[in-house]
Amino acid sequence: MPTESATMATLDKAAILAEINGWSSGTLMATLGIEYTDCGEDFLEARMPVSKAVYQPMGILHGGATAALAESVGSAASCLRLDLSREVPVGVELSITHLRKVRTGEVVARATLVHGGRSLHVWEINIHDQDHRKVAWSRLLMKVIPKPADAPY
Repeated sequence: MPTESATMATLDKAAILAEINGWSSGTLMATLGIEYTDCGEDFLEARMPVSKAVYQPMGILHGGATAALAESVGSAASCLRLDLSREVPVGVELSITHLRKVRTGEVVARATLVHGGRSLHVWEINIHDQDHRKVAWSRLLMKVIPKPADAPY
């Protein structure tokens, strides 16, 4: 993760998406094929391919992969609201409800800001399939803390 965050106020959308997609290298997001695709003042969107790599034994999208997508997009959205040289977001609580099975294609998650305080961010994340049917919805609470001195970024 870079020492300074690309924020909506300082960079254009393409630069922001390039930066946050770069954060994924060598992480779970890269393993799952998550790609950030759109952003704005109060939202971030990402997609994830659905294939055997993210299946559960019944041959459908694993709920844990869906939860990882939700937490990833919400966490990255919080990063865009902060000066990462001084503070970082950490996940406090993730709640997810799975509504529909998915076997192929991709899913798209959109994190929308519910509350953006100085110490707590709350995100609602809606996940849809490629036919725009809701697959899951989630709520993510992120605590904003001072950047630890031993942080590797």
